[in-house]
Formats: sequence, C-alpha cells, structure tokens
Amino acid sequence: MALLNILKRFAWDTQELAKYSLKLYKRLFTRPFYFVETVEQMYYLGVGSLFLVVLTGTFAGQGLALQFSIELADFGSKNYLGRVMMISIVRELGPVLTGLMVAARVASGITAELGSMKSSEQIDALTAFGVDPIRKLAVPRFWALFVMLPVLTIVCDFVAIVGGYIIAIYIAHISGSAYWTNVIHKLTLGNIIVGIVKPFIYAVVISTISTHMGFSTQGGTKGVGRSTTDSVVACSITILFVNFMFTRLISPLLKGIM
Repeated sequence: MALLNILKRFAWDTQELAKYSLKLYKRLFTRPFYFVETVEQMYYLGVGSLFLVVLTGTFAGQGLALQFSIELADFGSKNYLGRVMMISIVRELGPVLTGLMVAARVASGITAELGSMKSSEQIDALTAFGVDPIRKLAVPRFWALFVMLPVLTIVCDFVAIVGGYIIAIYIAHISGSAYWTNVIHKLTLGNIIVGIVKPFIYAVVISTISTHMGFSTQGGTKGVGRSTTDSVVACSITILFVNFMFTRLISPLLKGIM
C-alpha cells in the first residue's frame, strides 16, 4: 500500500512538472523580456558559483590524476595520463560535477527564494498587479543558468586539467610536453560537443525543477525547507539520469569524431 502511494505521488508530481514546463517554455521567447533581472541572475547564479566550481574542479582533477597515474604506472603508460584526463573530465566529470555543484547551490537558493515569496503571498501580489510570476521570476533564472552553466563547465574542465598537470609534473614525474600533447590529442570535435551540450541540458533541468518546486511550495516556512531539500535531490538525480541517457544514446553517434 505504501509503495502504491509513493507511485501515485510520483505520477502526480511528474504530471504537475510537465504542466509547469509547458507554461515556462512557452514564455521563453515572448514579450515582455526582463533583461535587467536576467543579468542580475547571471551574476548571482554564475559568478556567485565561480569560486565553488574552481575549488571543486581543482581538487577533483588532482584526485583523479593521482589515481590514474598510479594505475597507469602499473602498465608503464604514465605518459597517457593527459589523454585519460581529457576524456574523463570533458566527457563526464566536468559537466556532471559542475551540474551537481551548481544544483546544490543554485537549486536550493531558487526554490527557497520563490518558496518564501509564495508563503508570504508576494507571488499573489504580482498576479494581482497583472504581472506574470513565471515570466518575471522563472524565465530570467532559466536564461541565466542556460548561459552561465556551460561557461562554468568550461572553467571546471580547465582547472581540473591544470590540476592534473600539477600532479603529472610533481608527483607522477611526467614531462609537461607529454601531458599537454596527449590532452590536445583528445581535444576532438566529438568530445567538445559532448562536453558542451550536457551543461545546456543540465541548465534546463535545474531551472525547471527548482522554479517549479518554489512555485508549488505549501505549508509556510516548514514547507519551504521541505521544497528546498526535494529540489536539490530531484535536480541531482535527474542530472545523473540524463547524463546516463545522453551517454548511452548520443555518444555512440559521435564515436567517429571522438
């Protein structure tokens, strides 16, 4: 019985998210556009997450390079560290790690902000004044994430590869030229496409789920906390699921240019 209730709730939440998604996506390309709000959100969501992404990418890249260098040394292939780092970071680690870190920071913030506005009836006030809350609040956040998440992913990729370079030089004792030659060798069109397209998809996931959770908040401050937690969990799980599906369905089509 409990399982049936969980399935019913999941089906209901999925249906409500689908309805909200249609409302949001229909407003993305129609007037009025809130350009100032979009720029403000780009600064808050993008620039505000820069330090977190740089810190995460640096240590993740160094940890990954350290593990790979140990394993490759057993096969006498340490010089291929740059190639392995490039593939693993650009295709998988960079986009996924950036998406999860930004989801943890941004999704919680968006949901908490919109949920607080919903609880304090500010959203109802906007509606009463003839302002579309989705267009005013959700659309700027959507475009801000859609622009800034790929940029943050590129930054994360770069600092992770540089972090791997530091490990290659000072711990694995690999020449810098060998490391960067292998990095550039795997900087192929297919890898770039995979690494760039994923963040755009993750941006859609984070912005849609977090704003929906914010608008659907109920139960006062307690409901805001619950919605915030659910938003981060839902965004993180969806990012991992989308990553798997994208890798399974799209990557084989690009195999010839990787």
